[in-house]
Parts: sequence; C-alpha cells; structure tokens
Amino acid sequence: MIAVTTPTGNVGSHIVRLLLQVGERPRLLLRDPDRLDPEVRERVDLAVGDLRDPDYVMEATRDVEAVYWVHPDDWSLPDPNADAERTGEGLAEAMRRNRMPRVVFQSSIGAELRDGAGFIDGLAAVEERLDAAREETGTALIHLRCGYFMTNLLADVDGLRAGRLTTTRLLDDAMPWVDPRDIATVAALRLLARDWSGPQVQAVHGPTDLTWSQAAAELSAATGTTIEAQQIPDDDERAALRAAGMSEVAVDGILGMSVSKREGFTPEQPRSPLTTTPGTLAGWAIEHLRPAL
Repeated sequence: MIAVTTPTGNVGSHIVRLLLQVGERPRLLLRDPDRLDPEVRERVDLAVGDLRDPDYVMEATRDVEAVYWVHPDDWSLPDPNADAERTGEGLAEAMRRNRMPRVVFQSSIGAELRDGAGFIDGLAAVEERLDAAREETGTALIHLRCGYFMTNLLADVDGLRAGRLTTTRLLDDAMPWVDPRDIATVAALRLLARDWSGPQVQAVHGPTDLTWSQAAAELSAATGTTIEAQQIPDDDERAALRAAGMSEVAVDGILGMSVSKREGFTPEQPRSPLTTTPGTLAGWAIEHLRPAL
C-alpha cells in the first residue's frame, strides 16, 4: 500500500488519480475526508488525522511500502520553520519504527542553501531529519526539489486581471516554472518503482527556465489579457503582506523565499533530462488561468 499526504492538494490530488489508474488502492492521510470526491473516496483507504501528531503518523504509515510526504504549511504559526522540523521528525521516527521501503518528500529549490531562504529553511530541516533516519533504516529516500509552482499565480488573479505580474525578483532572472501535475507524475513513478535506492535528490524544473518578463508574455498570449511583469521593492511587498494581515514572521518567511534566490543563485541540481518536465506555462494558463480572468 502507498500512503499519500495532502491528497486534495495541487500535487497530491493528481498522485491519487495516477495511483488509482494503475490499480492501486492508496491510503490517504488527511484531516477532512469530506473534501474528497465521492468516487475517489470509495476507492481509497482513509487515515484521518493531523500530520503534526507523531502518533497518528506512526499508525497511518504502518505496513505501507511507500509514503509521499508534503509538509502542511501554516504560516500563521509563531515559528513555521520549527513546525516543519518537528513535523518532519514525526515522519523520521515513523521511518525508524515502521521501516517503510520508500519515501518521497516534496521539497523545493533553495533547500540546498540550508539557511536564509525564508520558509524554505523548514523544508531543508525536514530533508536533514529524513536523511538522518535513512542512515539508520536504509530507506529509499528521495527529495524532490521543485521549481516555482504555476498554480502560485492563482493567488493574485486580481492583479493579473489588471495586467500586472508582480515580483520582488529581477525581471530578467530566469528560473524554473513547473506544473504541479508534472511533480505528481515524477512522485507517482518513484512511489511505484521498487528498483531504486536512496538517498537521492531530484529536481523538477518544468520545460524551460523563464524570466518574469518572458512569463508575462506567455501569460498574455495564453489568456488574451495584456500582462506586464513589474518588480516591486521589498519594502512595498512587506507593506502589502502586513496589510493582508500577515505576522512579521510570515512576512520575513515569504519574502525570504524570493530574496534568497534573487541574485546569483544557481540550483544545486542543474537542468537535465531527469529534471525537465513537459507542462508549459502557456498550456497551464489556457486551462486554469484564462477561465479565472
């Protein structure tokens, strides 16, 4: 059996579908089963609980052969990075006790910095916790360091509708943009395959690196809305986040994810056939963003 966390998320929901299509009956770890499609619910096993509860994680991962793990972000907590580390330790202890053969952890580009990358530092801490457990267990462990989710654009539909694609990064700074469905495909293949060993790190980069100006041009062509990339000062971004009700910890964590990769950052895993995935920004925008605009 394969265990899947965040099974209603941008990646997890697609992993569940792929597993069902190859005849698996996955165990879904989630807090609210009512969010599942009824037709999915009847084809899976449910383990209802909180990933922050180590006893729940221990029981929910008992007798499984593989686990897909996503940290359940909550930026309203006093220290989200410490929360990520504690939650990751719950999985690490389950690895030690339950000895599941394979673990796929959804991480992020920037985790290789280990410090100074805002909320990505929490994912780096999880990587380290799982690596330590793997030394004891021999688990086939892989960290998927993913590029910038195209779905992040849906957080500012109003701005895009008004023709603005805003960022604190340099407009000519090229970076990987990835469709979460492609992350799901990579993750599902790793969950199903039995002939690999870890620890490994694999990046998921999308089809090509795009600057913010190039992304704006692709979005314009795909949606029929003229969109221009605009770099905004850090202080303006801080003010906007505060106005949205974010705490200072959240403001620093969110901004840190961008600032850390702004100047001279090169991902540890270079783009290669192993990291390049097919889903284009234009194709994603036609399907998901254009209807929203």
